[in-house]
Amino acid sequence: MSLPIISADERLKETKGIKGCIFGKSGIGKTSLLWTLPAEKTLFFDLEAGDLAIEGWQGDTIRLRTWQDCRDIAAFIGGPNPALRDEQPYSQAHYDAVTAKYGDANNPNNSALDKYDTIFIDSITVAGRLCFNWCKGQPQAFSDKTGKPDTRGAYGLHGQEMIAWLTHLQHTRGKNIWFVGILDEKIDDFNRRFFQPQIEGSKTALELPGIVDQVITMTEMTSPEGKSFRAFICHTINDAGYPAKDRSGRLDLMEEPHLGRLMQKIAGKAKPVAERLTFSIEQDAPASSTPDSQHNNETQGGQE
Repeated sequence: MSLPIISADERLKETKGIKGCIFGKSGIGKTSLLWTLPAEKTLFFDLEAGDLAIEGWQGDTIRLRTWQDCRDIAAFIGGPNPALRDEQPYSQAHYDAVTAKYGDANNPNNSALDKYDTIFIDSITVAGRLCFNWCKGQPQAFSDKTGKPDTRGAYGLHGQEMIAWLTHLQHTRGKNIWFVGILDEKIDDFNRRFFQPQIEGSKTALELPGIVDQVITMTEMTSPEGKSFRAFICHTINDAGYPAKDRSGRLDLMEEPHLGRLMQKIAGKAKPVAERLTFSIEQDAPASSTPDSQHNNETQGGQE
């Protein structure tokens, strides 16, 4: 048996799906981004029951009501993980069970998902709530000594469940998967403003940027003439401190709030490395810049 090396030509020919999250405050228009996607090739996961904004949209919808539904669909889309034991979610046994329930995803003539290029999950905020409610009923959420509820145990299990779910979907090749979620604006103990995705517990929000390819903030901006407009913020280094990340290296700091055209740009021709990365330090950088911020300036926009 030879080493399973994938040549550069084989890797470049592979169909790559985009995995990303879009965060924004309530009412900014996250669900309405569905209007910018081809309806015949998009599957809408409606966890919020908030589809009034897309009334008349012609795409297909799945309504998930429980955390077990979310895990089953992730296993069906992503296939089995050979590293897991049969009793674990997303294992071969789990995949066999869900394919028996929903159909054979490997049968090109019988797959319910072949027609879709993009999965739009609205929202990761509600998925986190479903997960936490499920976790509170598991044995890990109760004290071994007293039998009383143990909140720390519930949150620990919740973090593990959410990261496993997101990681499994991230490894789904060939399909674009977008999560949307609410972005909270908060003030810290030093009266400084910061932004945080609204997801139950802290582990998921902290580790999410390291899992998905793209993190986008959809926000309201103001033009020099004083007019308000919506925009995508796509670079890690941005003046407002919005959560953002561009693994593709193809996006500008600010992009128009059109998900379809954003995906076309991400899937477009890659920029030469010399244009994607710079290693110079701004000569007029403030003297108070910290070593960390100077290091970030060495890699343009925090791109990976």
